[in-house]
Amino acid sequence: MLLEPYLRQCRHQPEAIALVENGRSLTYGQLLTQSQAIAAGLQEMGVKPGQPVAIHLERGIDATIALFGVLLTGGCYVPLDLKNPTPRLSFIVTDAQVSVVLGLGATPTWLDKKLWLDIDACSEARPLPVKIQATSLAAILYTSGSTGQPRGVALSHGAVATFALWAADLVGLQANDRIASSTPFFFDLSTFDLYAVLGRGASLYFLPSALNMAPARLSAWLKEHVISGWYTVPSLLAFLAYKGNLAQTSLESLRFLLFAGEVFPSPALMNLAANLPHTALYNFFGPTETNVCCYWPVNRAKLAANQPIPIGLPAAACELRIHAETGELWVRGPSLASGYWSDGRLQPFLNQDGWYATGDRVSRIDGEYHFHGRLGRMIKCSGYRVEPAEIEASVNAMAGVKGCAVVGVDDPVTGQRLSLALTLEPDMTLDNIRNALTRQFPSYMQPKHCIVLEELPLLPNGKLDYQRVHALLDAKQ
Repeated sequence: MLLEPYLRQCRHQPEAIALVENGRSLTYGQLLTQSQAIAAGLQEMGVKPGQPVAIHLERGIDATIALFGVLLTGGCYVPLDLKNPTPRLSFIVTDAQVSVVLGLGATPTWLDKKLWLDIDACSEARPLPVKIQATSLAAILYTSGSTGQPRGVALSHGAVATFALWAADLVGLQANDRIASSTPFFFDLSTFDLYAVLGRGASLYFLPSALNMAPARLSAWLKEHVISGWYTVPSLLAFLAYKGNLAQTSLESLRFLLFAGEVFPSPALMNLAANLPHTALYNFFGPTETNVCCYWPVNRAKLAANQPIPIGLPAAACELRIHAETGELWVRGPSLASGYWSDGRLQPFLNQDGWYATGDRVSRIDGEYHFHGRLGRMIKCSGYRVEPAEIEASVNAMAGVKGCAVVGVDDPVTGQRLSLALTLEPDMTLDNIRNALTRQFPSYMQPKHCIVLEELPLLPNGKLDYQRVHALLDAKQ
């Protein structure tokens, strides 16, 4: 169901370029043929509609072929972050109860060989047709969880298709567009790249990962490949605005930029808007559970350095409500996820009134919604959602740790920076903690700033005083 717009493009323009990556390209017809081979291979292994299949590949052409192959079987893809430590990968594969793991080459040492399928070993073949409903699951995206383990957000075909169609219409995607793709497939921003872009017959250009830390080369790449659109995180765009040499690099073909995943500091956005005066800018907002529930077409005349930007208007047919007492944003609509996936089962997350309570505090001013932070403790770091409780649970379990607190300290470029305060036994060092965290968490969950305290500050009721921890960390930056 989700691939129907893409399949229409395959019938209409099979020779058109679909994917480009480091000099390698694939037409719509070639992408379909290779995805069908994987789908047939999966069916030979017994994969049935509705079963989760993990993708053990970096974002790019091969990963796209693999996950489209999963969707052609009616299966549900579970993209893995290969930078994750082995215990985290193993947990996700076990928790999702995947039937197969798709990858290239030999089976990873941590994985049961019976689960592995090398996509290069799949011979050209056509899979058996399957019926897919709008409510069928298409993807499970694992994010940081407050329980101390990653948590899967289950997205249906209908939910992703609703967002993709809305977003494609919003920016007027056309077959002659060239869209940059920098988002890992385990991040919900990738649904625009895969389904909005390829559903309209446009070409998707995978941005080389090395350019994320080389803004001048990044802007040159955008110019060289005549990129017309890009959906990414504010921290990367802020880096581009300040260090991308945009004044000397004309990006006249870049007609739109979409950004989401974290707060875009207003001064950085003003810089970007000034350097790209003819590029339409859109602020997308929403947790993974809603994909995008709000959007704001950036009004350059309303930008002010000392004022946060609005999150705007309801998106993708979402209905919004602000809880009268807490100011929490509630959402319902066709783009919402189906629930959380845990231990191979779907757990609905709507409240008793049928709304998803986002945990975001908002207000509505002159018809536009404004974001005022989280009611809970979740942090957004470079576009990634991080639950401090997951990191705290691991640190507190380490021998020699007496207590710890993880908070997000404001950063003018990335929005928030993970910071850790802790108390240690005499024989434990901060280096020991850092090394242990490196083995347990991906880089975006590594605290960038750590301090050791004699005692953690407490409230009168004996609970941690997170405001005081935040102030101590902020003062020592």
